[in-house]
Amino acid sequence: MNINWYPGHMAKTKKQIIEDLKIIDVVIELLDARIPISSQNPNIAEITKGKKKIIILNKCDLADDKENQRWIEYFKKKGIIAIPTDANSGKGINQLIKTIEELMEEEQKKQSEKGRIGRKIRVMILGIPNVGKSSLINRIAKKSSAGVGNKPGVTKQKQWIRINEKIELLDTPGVLWPKFESQEVALNLAFTGTIKEEILDKIEIAYNLIKYLVENEREKLCKRYKLDSKSVNEILNRKDRPENENIYEIMLEIGKKRGCIISGGNIDDEKTARIILDEFKNGILGKITLEKC
Repeated sequence: MNINWYPGHMAKTKKQIIEDLKIIDVVIELLDARIPISSQNPNIAEITKGKKKIIILNKCDLADDKENQRWIEYFKKKGIIAIPTDANSGKGINQLIKTIEELMEEEQKKQSEKGRIGRKIRVMILGIPNVGKSSLINRIAKKSSAGVGNKPGVTKQKQWIRINEKIELLDTPGVLWPKFESQEVALNLAFTGTIKEEILDKIEIAYNLIKYLVENEREKLCKRYKLDSKSVNEILNRKDRPENENIYEIMLEIGKKRGCIISGGNIDDEKTARIILDEFKNGILGKITLEKC
């Protein structure tokens, strides 16, 4: 899969972020808890160097709980506070606000001693498209302050949002990098719905997701689609044809179980692919972390 997607507005946004950082106290980088590395923009570490920083592991409810804790420890060793959140339920929001205030406590004390009282803590939130940034902001602000959409890149304009009497937040559009570092990163972003669907082959993406699940989360896959694990093993162990045909057969078995049958008794593989991808993205397959720490 060769994906090179870098809309012009994102290049413009990057320049604007660098300019806006001059007035920012704390940077929040929002990641997808299922893919903390793949959903991390490689440019952000560079352009936010020297700023106080918090990592948010959003959609933590869709990720494996033990892996969430491992990733928190991973970032802690790098000197960065990581907080698991679920924008839909509000989990982790109070902890986030408290952490922002704690990070700036000493700085604000110094400002107060100089007679500068009442200056708000200015926060910038960054994240790649469709990682749940607008939903998180709405939850923090307790109102619909930012436009929320299911399609990647829905946030377009800069805006300041008052969080409380101490904090105001600068929202920016999501930023994606010019080239994906590897096919694995591209696939992880595709599995979780970060890349715009219209530029992808759903069948190919679903095929690769099934391949991953068969290798790493077979029990959850079989349970969800009522597949017989012994039959799955027999299909995978067939040596008279290439591996990709074995994986594709499992995909067709899922299609059959879900009633994706068209004329002639054939399986609608595109409909099957859509079901598999949607159910994974929505956590219906269970709590799954694609990138293990």
